[in-house]
Amino acid sequence: MGEFTSLLFCLLITAQLIQIVSALKFGINYGQIANNLPSPTQVVGLLQSLNVNRVKLYDADPKVLSAFSGTNIEFIIAISNENMSAMTDSTHAQAWLSQNVQPYISGTRITCITVGNEVLTGNNTSYKSSLLPAMQSLYQALTNLGLQNQVNVSTAHSLDILANSYPPASGSFREDLGSYLQPLLNFHSQINSPFLINAYPFFAYKADPNSISLPYVLFESNAGQTDPNTNLNYDNMLYAQIDAVYAAMKAMGHTDITVRVSETGWPSKGDEDEIGATVENAAAYNGNLLKRVAMNQGTPLKPDVPLDVHVFALFNEDLKPGPTSERNYGLFYPDGTPVYNIGLQGTGTGYDSGSGTYFTSSSLQSSTSKLMISYGVGILVLVASIFF
Repeated sequence: MGEFTSLLFCLLITAQLIQIVSALKFGINYGQIANNLPSPTQVVGLLQSLNVNRVKLYDADPKVLSAFSGTNIEFIIAISNENMSAMTDSTHAQAWLSQNVQPYISGTRITCITVGNEVLTGNNTSYKSSLLPAMQSLYQALTNLGLQNQVNVSTAHSLDILANSYPPASGSFREDLGSYLQPLLNFHSQINSPFLINAYPFFAYKADPNSISLPYVLFESNAGQTDPNTNLNYDNMLYAQIDAVYAAMKAMGHTDITVRVSETGWPSKGDEDEIGATVENAAAYNGNLLKRVAMNQGTPLKPDVPLDVHVFALFNEDLKPGPTSERNYGLFYPDGTPVYNIGLQGTGTGYDSGSGTYFTSSSLQSSTSKLMISYGVGILVLVASIFF
């Protein structure tokens, strides 16, 4: 009976491991600056097949929100920079929620609204002045509807808000942005909402490939860099960037706000001067990042706060302006085939024009799921060899 009980216990542990892995949170940015993307209904099938359960939009597209009703996938929706000033008026904020949140929230899990994108590092002073009042007005409108505990309010920042990012413990915000950031941080603290950053180690590597180690930015094996102020060792740039933001917030009196990565990624193609923009590097960056997420790993400064990221992006977007890299951040081509394999999909993914759905050629499991399942089976084999 004792042997049977031990084996049953291991079976239960294995089942729990598999369940935990299947519930792994992985966020992805769903941009739509393209003329060849599949319909939202088709995207639902793709994301469900990949077990992706968090999506970030750059608007509040009603077709997308309707298509994902009943899927239990969490959504971050957005108010554009151009619409921020209108949101400072409580009547407009209430009307926006009535049109873009209330009709969908009973079926679609809207968990956050971002107000603007990289506003403080832009050149429009009117946008900068409108940012916090718009966030406050929107939060009050959510409170009026009783949704303030269900839907967060935040905004996403470029890392250009930092005056210094290395060593991480010396991280600081730009002095010229202090008058905007201090009250913004106070507001985040007050409503318990996350501080969002768009962090791209690719940009740093592209700018100085001779000084920055490629393994360091790709989460690959390397000696790392030690912060002389804390003696903490960093084996990748993204973690150093996140902790630099924590240090900058601490310098402004806040240790009570969580940093989340609203965008990060690596392009699979670029112009001749975009060093490092290759399929191999993109696969390494995103694949290794997902392994860190799967481990519930935190940064050296915040080891108990699991990494929270939305990878950029779901599809290559052919109408995005700028260098070639801007149109090649996608994990997938518009036809649903992977640009590269990072363990999210099986041996093949594509679009069936006859049925109007996405398909996979094999059962989809993340590489982490396979690892954990193998580990669980290994435990069972070991126990069986001992007791039987």
